[in-house]
Amino acid sequence: MIHARPIPITIRQANQADSALLSHIGAEAFSDPFGADNTTHDMELYLRDSFSPEIQNAELADPSSFFLIAEVNRQPAGYARLREGSPPAAVTGSRPIEIVRFYARTRWIGRGVAPALMHACLEEAQARGCDTIWLDVWERNKRARAFYDKWGFKKVGTQPLRLGNDVQSDLIMQRPVSTTGRPNNS
Repeated sequence: MIHARPIPITIRQANQADSALLSHIGAEAFSDPFGADNTTHDMELYLRDSFSPEIQNAELADPSSFFLIAEVNRQPAGYARLREGSPPAAVTGSRPIEIVRFYARTRWIGRGVAPALMHACLEEAQARGCDTIWLDVWERNKRARAFYDKWGFKKVGTQPLRLGNDVQSDLIMQRPVSTTGRPNNS
């Protein structure tokens, strides 16, 4: 039996100089899994309205937001954006924090980037004194839903997502922030 060596993944906080990088990774990581299931026009509208460098720059400047970038050998492999603020009514907890975006670049899926990012998200949530971490995920994104299930997220509701001109349904999932930050069955 051959055991692959773990790849060295580092997580760093993003800064204003990362706006173009976040724009590129976000658009790429969103397009890869969702492009085939949506019209080109709707994808173009969503990507324009969500991932321009100017939008990323504004989100980086927002004091309620916090970005974590995963790197492998100093090459960007994915990122997560957390945001404190008012959650949907379905989310419980006295101090919730949202994972707004959680992306691994396609070539790094299944190689440890997502678990490293999730662990960092949980650590950041705990450091900020949050008791609940929540996110929304497209109901048809089976891979992401399985990953979040493994990390102990439970469905607590739904909410609409407008992708261009198409209104879709996202599942709202949450879990308690814990000190372990480990997935179930690991």
